[in-house]
Amino acid sequence: MKRILLLALPIALMTACSNPPASTKSETAATPDTSTAAPAANLDTTQLAANHWLLDNAVDASGKRIDGLFVQADKPLTLDFKDNRLSVSNACNNIGGGYTLEAGALTVGNLMSTNKACQGPLMALDGLISERLQGKLSVRALDASAMTLVTEKGDVLSFRAEPTAETRYGGPGETVFLEVEPQTKPCPHPLMKDATCLQVREVKYNEQGLEQGKRGEFTNFYGNIEGYTHEPGVRNVLRLKRYEIKNPPADAPSQAYVLDMVVMSEMAK
Repeated sequence: MKRILLLALPIALMTACSNPPASTKSETAATPDTSTAAPAANLDTTQLAANHWLLDNAVDASGKRIDGLFVQADKPLTLDFKDNRLSVSNACNNIGGGYTLEAGALTVGNLMSTNKACQGPLMALDGLISERLQGKLSVRALDASAMTLVTEKGDVLSFRAEPTAETRYGGPGETVFLEVEPQTKPCPHPLMKDATCLQVREVKYNEQGLEQGKRGEFTNFYGNIEGYTHEPGVRNVLRLKRYEIKNPPADAPSQAYVLDMVVMSEMAK
């Protein structure tokens, strides 16, 4: 068996290091006149936390698109706000730091990141987004569908909202761990002929990240795991959020599973 990825437990831990800014924008760029744009009123942490915020557009003070922030067309930079902390995903590393809201402004403290190396433009992405988020940003628009932030140097960052799983399912969900077998197997399905299912079994850990008890038998997994694409021949252990679905349709699952993290991945022979 050839191991291709292993993330050590405790799972919740993230090794942090300072994320130095990698500035690519001229320090002499003129700041645009935003005197006619009133800050968004009544900034609400609940509204921020209810959505993932996907970067849709970014321009500098002269109106030129900041192409370096869009090196992954299928994985836009995404902001999440939870427990007075801001996190950034879909960069090279995971980035995060504290934030405060006051008088139409979002103030972000020192940002920290994991310490993974990436290739090409993706490596520079951490610095490009960190230098623009760190410090005081004016919130020029904020509603259930969009948010616009303006940096002190005049960069304008536009985000679109996607409701979080907690918002869609009406609660925080339960954390569970499932081991997924390398191969799917045929399984009976009332609506699908020749259906195949993932083979899964639960894995339990204590607060220190140590596995508890013996793993049971693999069983058919009906439905999908949001955010997870199974690769045949690869065994995974997944950290998931499990949500109860209120009033599910007939013959539909009563629970929804959303991928939180791939804890372990290995290639099976």
